Amino acid sequence: MSPERREPAPPPAPGPRPAPPTPEAPEGLVLVINAGSSSLKAALMTPKGIPLWRDQRPCAGAGALEELLADWLQPALAPWRAAIRLVAHRVVHGGERFAAPSRLGPEEIGAIAALVPLAPLHNGPALAAIRWFAAIEPAWPQAAGFDTAFHRSLPAAASTYAIPAVWREQGLRRYGFHGLNHQHISEQVAQRFAGLRPLRLISCHLGAGCSLCAIRDGLSIDTTMGFTPLEGLVMASRSGSLDPGLLLHLLRQGLSPAALDQALNHDSGLLGLSGLSGSMEALRVGAAANHGGAQLAIAVFRHRLLQAVGAMAASLGGVDVIALSGGIGEHDTQLTEELRQALDWLTPFALVVIPADEEGLLARSCWPLGPGSPGP
Repeated sequence: MSPERREPAPPPAPGPRPAPPTPEAPEGLVLVINAGSSSLKAALMTPKGIPLWRDQRPCAGAGALEELLADWLQPALAPWRAAIRLVAHRVVHGGERFAAPSRLGPEEIGAIAALVPLAPLHNGPALAAIRWFAAIEPAWPQAAGFDTAFHRSLPAAASTYAIPAVWREQGLRRYGFHGLNHQHISEQVAQRFAGLRPLRLISCHLGAGCSLCAIRDGLSIDTTMGFTPLEGLVMASRSGSLDPGLLLHLLRQGLSPAALDQALNHDSGLLGLSGLSGSMEALRVGAAANHGGAQLAIAVFRHRLLQAVGAMAASLGGVDVIALSGGIGEHDTQLTEELRQALDWLTPFALVVIPADEEGLLARSCWPLGPGSPGP
């Protein structure tokens, strides 16, 4: 296995407000919006995905998103208003409807609204942001990139659950998520290893949410998340995959679906295992101080991660590159070394660290849908 290699992170422009427009983007700028369940992230990018400014604010509670957009983002963007040509949104779940970045009109916005029940914590805020811009900034065209779209290349064997046909006919299947960053990683690795074909890549998005993707020559052929972002690896507060029988047992005991949802999405994962924190950084400190819960959480996280890497390698028939990304993947050097040692049995492969850049990918992929393109 070759030594670890790190890609330089895209340089953010620090500061609470952006600087005046520069000649870097004479054709205009893309405003990238990532509205999540607990935060609002915004970035101004060139059409080539170069960041000129990015910032974020915590966002929770009814009406908080619209308040942030009006009271924080609108004033912050004032110096750039004349240069903004497109608003690009990250939408987590595109369902069967969206297989590629899409220009947003009433029909597309309605389709996104219909998908909210599949990912309420993510699609709900994205939809609210889209509607706000449509009402407040109607002159700015809007587009969206979808985390599920990259995984539309999954073969049926990888995307199909072994459930009754009547359920499958309702669209109950494995969609996969984190596709924007997995695509970004795939593109970066393809540039670094341009002469390697076929290129078998395991992309590891390891942050508050975690997923792996098996990518062959730029196409997703397997992934760890499924119908929702709850399947797969252990995450900060999400359980990852469980025996469905355990869930049936809890429901029969009288646990409500709402309580089950809360426990699996917000009280499980590293937080539930450790009883201390969902932050890997905090758990490393706790484990060093012999905190038993922190040590258990790290051990379970690592065990499930190694299992999943082995599964992705089996789907690919071997592996040439393993790429780490996300808050844990980029910064936990101890995990990098642990993986290097634990995976020494695999065929020779390169281990690289590539900073996540969903915003840059959104800017690049959505720009062709901006001014001058056919409307929705």
